[in-house]
Amino acid sequence: MKRKIAAIVMLVVAGMGCWARVELPEQSVVLPGYDEEVARARLLESDMQPLEGIWYYPNEDMTLAIERWERESSPKIGYRMLLIASDDLELLPGTVIGYIEASAVDNKYRMWLYSQRNKVTLCGPLECVATLSNDASSLTFDPPHWEVKVRVNFARFLPSLFRGLSVIPHVEQERLPVGFKKIFPADGNGSKFNKVRYL
Repeated sequence: MKRKIAAIVMLVVAGMGCWARVELPEQSVVLPGYDEEVARARLLESDMQPLEGIWYYPNEDMTLAIERWERESSPKIGYRMLLIASDDLELLPGTVIGYIEASAVDNKYRMWLYSQRNKVTLCGPLECVATLSNDASSLTFDPPHWEVKVRVNFARFLPSLFRGLSVIPHVEQERLPVGFKKIFPADGNGSKFNKVRYL
């Protein structure tokens, strides 16, 4: 009985998570011929937003580009992250490593990073909240560290059983967030974010 109740609660919790699910590609794709020169050219041709640019990810020793991305099946996702260079030689330049969606808060974003490898492609996107700094020079994120605890009070009987059942989310201690540091556009690389320059 205890296992059945725990299974029901887990299904309900999983179902609640599905309501807000965004349709993401199950596996990453690779854009052939993508490198830093191509990334810079594409960014300079667009009306760059503060989130767009070339970033360095020190935790993975990786350089990546964040650019706008439009897809009819996922209209809320506005950006994708593309690998430019990495110490991991199995990952090809141009590999999409994740996606970003804007939120109601200007500097907060929903971000998905592929977290597993399937031969030469990436899969298993992991969702977290990313925060863009005020000067748009860093994008930090802290993947969620949730545990679900189920507590059942078996002293109660039906129909009041579910009054004795509670789900308690438990958050681990706060960890220092990881993140990206913007390397282009930056000071010395021209006007930031295509702002109008007055002569």
